[in-house]
Order: sequence, then C-alpha cells, then structure tokens
Amino acid sequence: MDSPRHNLILNTDSYKLTHYLQYPPETRRISSYIESRGGAFHDVLFFGLQAFLKEHLGQPIIRADIDEAEEVAMAHLGFFNRKGWEHIVDRHGGYLPVEIQALPEGTVAPGLVPVVQVMNTDPECFWVPSYLETALLRAVWYPSTVASLSFACKKVLRHYLEETADTLDGLDFQLHDFGARGATGEEAAGLGGAGHLLNFHGTDTLAALMTARRYYHEPMAAFSIPASEHSTMTSWGRSGERDACRNMIRQFSGPQKVLAFVIDSYDVWNALDHIVGEDLHREVVENGGRIVVRPDSGDPVAVVPRVIEHLMRRFGHTQNGKGYRVLPPYIRMIQGDGVDLNTLPRILEVLKMRAISTENLAFGMGGGLLQKVDRDTLKWAMKASWGEIGDGVRDIYKDPVTDPGKRSKAGRYAVVREGDSYAAVREEALDGRDNLLRPVYRDGKLLVDDSFAQLRGRTAEHFETAYRRDVAALDERQRSA
Repeated sequence: MDSPRHNLILNTDSYKLTHYLQYPPETRRISSYIESRGGAFHDVLFFGLQAFLKEHLGQPIIRADIDEAEEVAMAHLGFFNRKGWEHIVDRHGGYLPVEIQALPEGTVAPGLVPVVQVMNTDPECFWVPSYLETALLRAVWYPSTVASLSFACKKVLRHYLEETADTLDGLDFQLHDFGARGATGEEAAGLGGAGHLLNFHGTDTLAALMTARRYYHEPMAAFSIPASEHSTMTSWGRSGERDACRNMIRQFSGPQKVLAFVIDSYDVWNALDHIVGEDLHREVVENGGRIVVRPDSGDPVAVVPRVIEHLMRRFGHTQNGKGYRVLPPYIRMIQGDGVDLNTLPRILEVLKMRAISTENLAFGMGGGLLQKVDRDTLKWAMKASWGEIGDGVRDIYKDPVTDPGKRSKAGRYAVVREGDSYAAVREEALDGRDNLLRPVYRDGKLLVDDSFAQLRGRTAEHFETAYRRDVAALDERQRSA
C-alpha cells in the first residue's frame, strides 16, 4: 500500500486559500519575518528551520497535489488559486520561488529580533510568503521554545553546581529528556527533543536522535542507560521487589556501566532502607559502576532530599571542597516526576539548604520539557513588513490601539551584533555592518546545511555569555538587597 503524500498546498490555514485575491492590484513582492515578541525567557534559542526546509520544501509540488488541494478547497471554502500553483509547477518545477533568510541555528538572541525573513523571488508569487506562515511559523516556534526552555534549565543547574560542587563535569547529562510519550506526535518529540539536545547529551526520546541524524548530520546526538519501569519491577510481585532490583544489577552492572531502577512501586522508604540499603548493600557497593535509584511519585521538593539522605545513612557520604555532602560514586538518584522550570530551582535550593550537593542527582523532564509550551510562551509571530506594489515600495505593519505589544515591525530587516547580544535594524540602516540574517533557501535550493555539532558549538558559546550575564544580575540584586 502506497503511503499518503504530504501536500504542502494544504499545510496552511483555510483563510489563506483566499488571500491571493486580497492584496492590492499590482503587488509584486511581500516580505515577512518571524520573531519572538518576548515572553517567559530572555534568551531565545533558534532551532528547527533546517529540518523543515529539508522535509517540506525539499520536494517539489506536483500536479496531483494541485488536483487534491483544489478538490478539498472547493468543497471546503469555494476558492482555490489553481492558476498560481500551476505557475509554480510550470515555471519553477514545483519548488517555491522564495528566498528565506535566517539567523544561524543555535544562535541565542533576545526577543524582538527576527530569526527568519522570507520574500518571494517571482513577482507573480507575491502571495506565497504569507501563505507559508502556518507551516513556517510552526516549524520554528515549537523547537525553538523547547530549546529555550532547556537553555534556561541549564543555567539553573549550572548555578547550583557552581554553588555546591567542585566540578561541572556532569552538567551535560544532568537533565534527561523523558518527554516522548507526552508529546503530541513523533515529529514534535523529534523536533523538541533535538532542541533540548543543543544543551544536554542525555535523552530517552529516540525521535530526537533521528531528527539530529536525518536533518543535521549527527550520527549519535545523545546517550541513555538501561533502566527499569514499573511493569518490569512489579511483574516480580510485591514480595519479589528485591529480586527485581538484584536482577537489574546482575544484568546490567559492571565497570564503567550505569543502570537505574525505579524504587516507588510500593514503599519507597522500605526499598531504600531495606532492599537497596541492606539486602543488596554489598552488590550495590561492588557493582563496579554506578547504580541510580528513581522515585517516581510524591512532591519532589520533599521527596528528593529525603531519598538522598536515606541513601547517605546506608552508604555514607563525604564532604566536598565547598562543604556539601556527596554520596559515594557508585550510588546516585534521578528525579523524573514533577520536574519543570518552576520546581527545579525549588528542589535544588532545598538541597543546598540541607548541605547536599547537586552532584548527587540528575533530573528527567517529560511533559514539562516537550509539552508545557505553546506559541504564547515566547509570543511568536510571523508578520508581513514590506511590500513592492506597483512602481513603489511600502512598509506594512499593524499597530492595534488595544494592545501596543502586538505592534509589528515595518520594513525589510537585518540583524546585527551589538556587544554580546543582537539587535534588529532596517536593511537600509546596516551602514556596512554584517547582516546575520543569511540566505538559507532560494527557489528550491538549500543554501546552508549545518551540522548538529555546529549548532551545539554556537549554543555553547552563547550559553557562557548568557550565564555570566544572569549571574552578574543576580549578584547585583543581592548587593542591592
């Protein structure tokens, strides 16, 4: 059975089917841009466009797409631009006649800085840039928002490691993606999960690995470990919980190996004190690598420090150079339930208050990472800003009196470096400065094909700058207080 073909013409909103009739006569070009208008995070980590260009604009539109779209559009709305789409097939081989400019993916910029700009290259296709809004904006806002959330989490984790640990060695593996099953679909899991991997190297979302592999040339973007779930533990029965844990150790432990098992199937405190801490004490100590225990219920702000302290009573602890308690290297914990950007610093602050180092644990984040975001988290928008109409050009913008925050930009834009940050300027105001909005796609040709390693390198550079800025701001507030 043949797989259904993705039809780009129908990857839009219904009302856009009529917009080709709504522009002024003699419209020749329209330019639109995408930006975050602010929101939950100061730092916006741009990601996901290259995947969209390869997956959705890399294949030409064919006449069968036009026929299908016409049948749907006429029955649904009563209008369809068959002439316009046939022109694209006949004149351009089915590839969209547009130029798309974008910041390099992996760039971290503040809100109100365009990350994408698109304009038609064929005057007869003036309607195409805005027609792309639905698909193009969606391709950018979701993975960029997840990447930005992950970026914000990394700053929190870095801060507490610096406060309570002697080394930052574990930072890249301290936030693990548990979000695949909670995402709205495989594509979302892949794109959002790959956005997270610009900041970290741990995931259980295989779709994220494939996104990085298929669209960004990354053979292996992240790693995981053998771990149990409740079904594998409880299949041994309540009286067999000790045997289930012992089986995990025997199957997966060894020198340099790491494994994890869930410990809250029944009574987490009994499991810690008597199963892990007594019955399997010798096997844990002598496992040769590291065993990670995972509670999966309760209030994490209360549960996490208690779990660590139960482990310390059974296995002991040392004090690091900053005066915080650390478990032996063969035993750790991971908290994967109830973790999001709000609970994460609360958990870490409680640990700090109890003289427990952040290095004792890692975190898994599921719905809080891949699902609890929407377009309004960073107020994403794509707006037309400039047009060539007849013999002249004009600025295009909105300025609603009821919401000044929705005022849009007017003109064709460039992005320039300003110190450690970025700013948007009109193209005519570049004044010899480099425009960081570079062409990445033109008339069916991919002009930039970056690797995931390149994206990670950019993100890492931006992280250091953003982290130093935030720490300096925090110190200043503390001095003022």
